[in-house]
Amino acid sequence: MVTIPSLWLPILLAAVLVFVLSSLIHMVLKYHKNDFGQVPSEDAVMDALRPFDIPPGDYVIPCPGGSEGMKTPEFKARLERGPIAFLTVLPPGSWKMGSSLAQWFVYSVVIGLFAAYVGSRALDPGADYLRVMQIVGTTAFVGYALALAQSSIWYKRPWSTTLKSM
Repeated sequence: MVTIPSLWLPILLAAVLVFVLSSLIHMVLKYHKNDFGQVPSEDAVMDALRPFDIPPGDYVIPCPGGSEGMKTPEFKARLERGPIAFLTVLPPGSWKMGSSLAQWFVYSVVIGLFAAYVGSRALDPGADYLRVMQIVGTTAFVGYALALAQSSIWYKRPWSTTLKSM
């Protein structure tokens, strides 16, 4: 059995490679540029929302407030009237990438730790390189990609966007 601490270098190397390659893919290929559409009359919508001073967070409109609220005629009427929206509100000001990039790197290390753990339990020391890549690569893919499908299933994000992110 291989211990996780003995795998610290491959874990960090994998995290660095994922970080660099994903950054290049997003900056050079720009295949995510059409993932989000612009709402009609964007300035008017922003002006309409601004007086509410909505704190940063995730929201659903209309919001039933729980399972009991979903049964009320008022909620059902609001659903029918629409629009239905999932809204993520960020703080105003410039979009600061530093914190997100740091979190992405830590996330990549965590994925690497779990992939290394699975590999260390499933493989013997000196296992064939291809077998190691099959086990560890599949585990890393599962960690990075499969949970993203929930956005298309529950929040109706276009499958094309989800598949590109996967």
